[in-house]
Amino acid sequence: MLFLRDLPRKEALRVLADYFPGLDLDAVEATLALLTAAQDLLEAHEAQIQSYGLSRGRFSVLMLLNRSPKGEASPSDLAKGAKVTRATITGLLDGLEKEGLVERIPHEEDRRRLRVRLTPKGRKSLGRMLPKHVSRVTSLVAPLDKKEMKTLTRLLDKVVEGLHGRAKK
Repeated sequence: MLFLRDLPRKEALRVLADYFPGLDLDAVEATLALLTAAQDLLEAHEAQIQSYGLSRGRFSVLMLLNRSPKGEASPSDLAKGAKVTRATITGLLDGLEKEGLVERIPHEEDRRRLRVRLTPKGRKSLGRMLPKHVSRVTSLVAPLDKKEMKTLTRLLDKVVEGLHGRAKK
């Protein structure tokens, strides 16, 4: 299996530049560094979430519900927020409901529709997880000072804006 950290570095990129005269080595190197950091951050994040006995998808659903004003949302809104299919959200909700962390309730105006709500057990579980989670997330960027964090955020926002701009074309 190929890992991002195994991808070419400066020396190998310079060789590539001989074959591709228009290659912007700084852009390629920045992209590879960003991809490597993203993979490492995701792996650290996944490991922490798994220590709670959750998948990233289940954790995302719990967090989406926790952020909603009433602690509830429709399955389709959760699918959109978690960036998964409706079929996937059904499986995630089945597992969370089986564990007693969420419950499906009939929609107040249309009984054919459902709402999903955090249960007291779900709220309590999040209450135990979140302090440790926030501490861990904070520690992931601890090597940076406040100014560097703001700069990194601004630069990453620009990268994301560029990606969304390209997707629209």
